[in-house]
Amino acid sequence: MQRLLGAGPRIAARQAAVLFALAGLLALVGITNDPTRARDLLLIAAADLSLALVGAALPWQRWHPRRPALLALPGFAVLGFSTWAFGGVATGTGPFLVLLYTWAALHFSRGILLALLPAAAVAYVVPLIVTDQPPAVLGSALILLPVALAVALLVEAQARHLRDDRERLSRIERWRAAMIGTLAHDVRSPLTTVQMTLEELQDGATGHTARMLAAALRQTSRIDRLATGLLDLNRIDTTGQLHLDRALTPARDAVTAALSYVSSADVRVQVDGDLRLWVDPERFEQILINLVGNALRYGDPPVTVRITTTNGTDRLEVRDHGPGVPENLRPRLFTRFGVGDPRGVGLGLWIVRELAHAHGGEASYEPAHPGARMIVTFPAASPHERTRPTAAAGPAR
Repeated sequence: MQRLLGAGPRIAARQAAVLFALAGLLALVGITNDPTRARDLLLIAAADLSLALVGAALPWQRWHPRRPALLALPGFAVLGFSTWAFGGVATGTGPFLVLLYTWAALHFSRGILLALLPAAAVAYVVPLIVTDQPPAVLGSALILLPVALAVALLVEAQARHLRDDRERLSRIERWRAAMIGTLAHDVRSPLTTVQMTLEELQDGATGHTARMLAAALRQTSRIDRLATGLLDLNRIDTTGQLHLDRALTPARDAVTAALSYVSSADVRVQVDGDLRLWVDPERFEQILINLVGNALRYGDPPVTVRITTTNGTDRLEVRDHGPGVPENLRPRLFTRFGVGDPRGVGLGLWIVRELAHAHGGEASYEPAHPGARMIVTFPAASPHERTRPTAAAGPAR
């Protein structure tokens, strides 16, 4: 189905091929209903199926984008022959003429629609005249052709509006991707200098000064990882892929390292000291910092971090004891900008979901009574993966 949807000359020709193939098959079916017309119906079917082959096989993408509109001309000719062969009966050809005109409206400008009108009129009216149809039948052209043109112009206007919107959104997306990429890249250069300066000052520092410098170094490291995360998330939008460096990671050490970046006085950790996760340590840290930060910001203490393993799945659970998430907001929790307010822009949980999906897991919400419970699952390490060396969880710096 995807090969038939979209825009461009190749898609337009393929859609026309489908219409002609349908007309040809209907002509073949008609032989069973009216064997006396078998010869004419075979000619009509052969013409329609030949046009379908032309529409499907030729390299339309190499030519001018308007070139597939020429398929309408032999299509009108087949319709005219059908009307003449059946003695001026246009009950079957009239609707197909409207359908063919609507197809043209989806892909071409109103100028081409107006240019095709004389050919459509000749294909419809001339067979009626040749077969000596009464004026009442000839008058049907005064109804059908304006209706076909009106429908086509309406479809063309709507299709043009949608194409313009798509192009505008595409420009905005390109600008956004370039801005994020530039911002993330430019932040890292001065940040390296700041980090080196702090490390120099830390040598020989003692007491309160040493603790302040250590905290500053942790935050610069965090900003660097956020910049890397922005680049990765931008890559998700543009390529649908996110590179992971998975390793067996001690779960408790990873949680402790992540909590060093947040106010963790009200956080309780319930993690088996022997548990190891098959995750990207930095991405896991991003997930946990976002979930704990949300719990501290929107919920009430204590916040509990629990990791368990069940049926080959590692389950991270972050629970607070606040009012929970209103029911009307729950469907939008993990969407981009789905739940924003003055305290946040609504990207944190979307980032959590994307990182969970990159690991092959899921992110979800459960009411906790009281509070909210955010859950992220990861596939547990296989027996083969458990034999690999264990990665050191990022130590607090």
